[in-house]
Amino acid sequence: MKTTALITGASNGIGLELAKIHASKGGDLVLVARNKSKLDQLKAELENQYKVSVYTIGKDLSATESAQEVYDEINEQNIQIDYLINNAGFGGYGMFAETDWNTELNMIHLNITALTLFTKLFLNDMVKRRSGKIMNVASTAAFQPGPTMAVYCATKAFVLSFTEAVSNEAHDKGVSITALCPGATETGFQEAAGLDDSKLFKGKKLPNAKQVAEFGYRSMIKGKTVAVHGMMNYILANSIRFIPRAIVLKVSRKILDKA
Repeated sequence: MKTTALITGASNGIGLELAKIHASKGGDLVLVARNKSKLDQLKAELENQYKVSVYTIGKDLSATESAQEVYDEINEQNIQIDYLINNAGFGGYGMFAETDWNTELNMIHLNITALTLFTKLFLNDMVKRRSGKIMNVASTAAFQPGPTMAVYCATKAFVLSFTEAVSNEAHDKGVSITALCPGATETGFQEAAGLDDSKLFKGKKLPNAKQVAEFGYRSMIKGKTVAVHGMMNYILANSIRFIPRAIVLKVSRKILDKA
């Protein structure tokens, strides 16, 4: 049975790789990102290679009304979304007292508000049909506070907690909801966030976006609630609960500091 997946932040990185994976399985797509020209190039590539249908929407999801506008447009096109993948998000680096508030407000709108509203709108439809899958891209940053990335880590903590709670609510309604928690990944995120010189990234051999996307897609299909990519990341994420929070905070700061 053919399924249609909506993927946000689909113009690069993990979102782009998720689009390729879904198309390779014969699934149609709705792709959303700010850069519509990139989406249209991807649309042409996927439709030509996999003979699927791809609908693109150029939208800045950090704008307050954008998620509702995307939902309304999809309904106007009579497209049923079977898989919702909330991948769009960004981070930033710096001391909170010194960072730009407007950038952080946009981060909150994108990482939290748009993701939450998309989940509400499409989950309602999925529950009525008693079928569907949702994947919210969180991060291993969700498991501890992050000095020098305070707002970003807090947004991802929200995504993880929210996803776990709503997954529990939906599990007997035919809908599975997954929180994908990648660790540091070679996606271009670190450059955009100003993290190239941090100990978290500098000199490290990192998994690439394709590897994370493949893991996330499999986890979503299986209906896993929390999917942490990488054995070491899994161990660290689960061991944090046994370590005093003051120590966790110090270690987190040390990792995120510039090398």
